[in-house]
Amino acid sequence: MRTRRSPLNSAEPVTYRWQPVPGELSVAAMTLGHGADYDGSHEAHSHDFPGLAYFAADGGIVRTGKQIRHVEAGDLFVIAPGDVMGQAQGDDLVGARGWGVFFTADALGPDTPGAHLAWRTHPLLFPFVRGGAIGALRLKVPVNDRDEWTTRIEALHDELARRREGYREAVSAHLVLLLVGVSRLAADVVGDLRENAEPLLAEVFEVIERRYPEPLSLREVAAAVSISPGHLTSTVRKRTGRTVQEWITERRMVQARRLLAVTELPVSDIGRQVGFPDAGYFARTFGKLHGVSPTRWRRVNAG
Repeated sequence: MRTRRSPLNSAEPVTYRWQPVPGELSVAAMTLGHGADYDGSHEAHSHDFPGLAYFAADGGIVRTGKQIRHVEAGDLFVIAPGDVMGQAQGDDLVGARGWGVFFTADALGPDTPGAHLAWRTHPLLFPFVRGGAIGALRLKVPVNDRDEWTTRIEALHDELARRREGYREAVSAHLVLLLVGVSRLAADVVGDLRENAEPLLAEVFEVIERRYPEPLSLREVAAAVSISPGHLTSTVRKRTGRTVQEWITERRMVQARRLLAVTELPVSDIGRQVGFPDAGYFARTFGKLHGVSPTRWRRVNAG
């Protein structure tokens, strides 16, 4: 599911990136707790994809940013791309009983915005846009809803594990319902952060969203938002865990995957439509990020 990217210097956390697998849904669910799928031991890190950690009972601690939070029943941690999870020990989750759910935005459908900051206007993804690098948002699931949350995540986990007929549709439905619950809980807490938390970054991602189909460089994005390329690079990396060029490429790849899956356009035409006039360079870039060629990806994923 993930690959590890080393930081630029030892003071920075590592970034985990989702490595797409042909034919696989970009959704994962795992148990959290001592001796579970994930026991709490990890290095300081962030993700470039969103996630949730839900705990049904008291027990253990969670390190988000520089904070240590004692887990209470009903705790829901909303982990945005760029949120730093502190270095933890194997006994941090002793006594804990919870679930982790991770996914990429395109698991919600081909029309989901590919750029992280563009999620601020999405009805299900806005809780995951808070500027990053500040630690996970902590919400509380009401007592009367906790059994339903556990049942929903267990059902999601079961569908992913058993892969029965129709499991893709079932996983999508469970994920959407979970995110509806998150958005309702977060509405009062997050408030107008959807629109106003990161005006500079919002402007950067609007430029990427508007211009990704054409040649677009870091310098051109920086000029469009009237700051230096160096300042832009450091700001975007700090807040999201990725560079501007990586975000440009990711937005292009989201659209490329959509066109490969739902059209019969030649691969070279798709490359041109998403900002790669050189078909060979498009194929090499796609293959490096996905582990297979665009043609192979289409055979596996085209509906």
